[in-house]
Amino acid sequence: MIGLELVVVLGLAVLLGNALGDRFRIAPPIVLLVFGALLGFVPALREVELPPEAVLLIFLPVLLYWESLTTSLREIRRDLRGIILMSTVLVIGTAGAVATVAHELGLAWGPAWVLGAAVAPTDATAVGVLAKALPRRNVTLLRAESLINDGTALVIYGLAVGITVGEEHFTVPHVTGLFAVSYVGGAAAGALTAWLVIRARRVFDDPLLGNVAMILTPFTAYLLAELIEASGVLAAVVAGLIMSQAGPRVAGAAMRRQAEESWSLATFLLNGSLFVLVGLQAQSAVRSLHGSDLTQALIAVGVVSAVVVAARFAFNFTFPYLIRLLDRRPQQRLRRMNYRARVVTSIAGFRGAVSLAVALSVPMTLDSGAPFPDRDTIVFVTSGVIVTTLVVQGLLLPIVVRWARLPRDTSVEEERFLAESTATEEALKALPEVADDLGTDPAVAERMRQEYETHLLVVRAGGDDADASDKAEALRHDRHYTALRLALLAHKRATVLRLRDDHEIDDTVLRQVQRHLDIEEVRLSRRQAAE
Repeated sequence: MIGLELVVVLGLAVLLGNALGDRFRIAPPIVLLVFGALLGFVPALREVELPPEAVLLIFLPVLLYWESLTTSLREIRRDLRGIILMSTVLVIGTAGAVATVAHELGLAWGPAWVLGAAVAPTDATAVGVLAKALPRRNVTLLRAESLINDGTALVIYGLAVGITVGEEHFTVPHVTGLFAVSYVGGAAAGALTAWLVIRARRVFDDPLLGNVAMILTPFTAYLLAELIEASGVLAAVVAGLIMSQAGPRVAGAAMRRQAEESWSLATFLLNGSLFVLVGLQAQSAVRSLHGSDLTQALIAVGVVSAVVVAARFAFNFTFPYLIRLLDRRPQQRLRRMNYRARVVTSIAGFRGAVSLAVALSVPMTLDSGAPFPDRDTIVFVTSGVIVTTLVVQGLLLPIVVRWARLPRDTSVEEERFLAESTATEEALKALPEVADDLGTDPAVAERMRQEYETHLLVVRAGGDDADASDKAEALRHDRHYTALRLALLAHKRATVLRLRDDHEIDDTVLRQVQRHLDIEEVRLSRRQAAE
């Protein structure tokens, strides 16, 4: 099937899948997986395959970069030890447990370890979509783990495939060197790329050129890491984390607005398309096996899925207690989670497109020319585990969250109140001096002072210490003001459109005026929604 039809089909599937998911309160990735599996029954679509290079070299850098760019670095620093342990020890342990079980089910040790490496890492995109309703700390832990653990899994995968085809050998120094190059080299490539992009953004003032540099960032980081055989995944993540800190200082407002809107849309489409393609590939994997092989593979899917979940539970209910025994510092006690929160974290370990890309990357033949042993089984079981974790755990997670009764996370609202009130207060203090330096007309300065004071009243009305009557009055005035501004903007827009329809102004003029009206409407609408 040619690409244009596939683009239309994927777009419609993403559109309808998300609409139905919202309508029936089902996580959209689950609906998109089902859509993908159903599309596999269309004869023309059976030819469609998900190239592993497309995921590893196109989808993955973009999605991981955006996830890291929008993740809290402060929260990562706070729980860095736990994130590193989950990204390394848990991944290695899960891969080993799956390999042992797969070997008992009939796979040779090499293919068994390949399967273990494929299903060991959690998926950042799936976690970001399915676990976004959790408190900020839980989400950050899950996202940070998913951003980093791909590098560990890919090292295990490369070693397992290399040993199986006869290109690698297993020694402790060799494996240690692979991990060192993967992590240190990946981090260095990401840091170098971020440094270059920061310099480039200071040169390119134009928002379009600045965002071109931003688009190139994840791919450049990934490429530099691949050139030195390091982790491209970690390179994209490190570049994103650095840019999340430096970006607000080196990019202008227009560049940031353009980047946020365009990247939000792009990552939404990429995420949705990936889930549809995973469902399509899972259906294709079912067709690749028949008879007793299919029965054994189905049993393997159930067993491996159970092992993956059990390994996560075992880690979350052993290592935290070990850390408590070894680290008795007061600040360590503040990081502790109760057993209910650890159950939620254990259930939220979704697998996704990265696992499938790893499985599809398995070579077809060995160095001897013989077929790679059990390749079809590896792809089938990996697809089955992805579908099982996304569907079963995705449906189970809301139930577990309600059972866990996690405390409501108010830290974002509290910190936003602090930021807005402090920023407005400081601006008011600086207003006389700034107006004097600029030679601003006193009437204009007075108007600005009144606007800022009104805004400060509204901000303070959202605080816990505000008087109830003052709060109600300030919020009522602000709602009336916002509604009036929006209504007047609608009249202005209608007038401009009438002038264009009457051929009194050109379409170019319409677009210029409408752009300013749209910016103001979006600002007021978001302000209204936040309140």
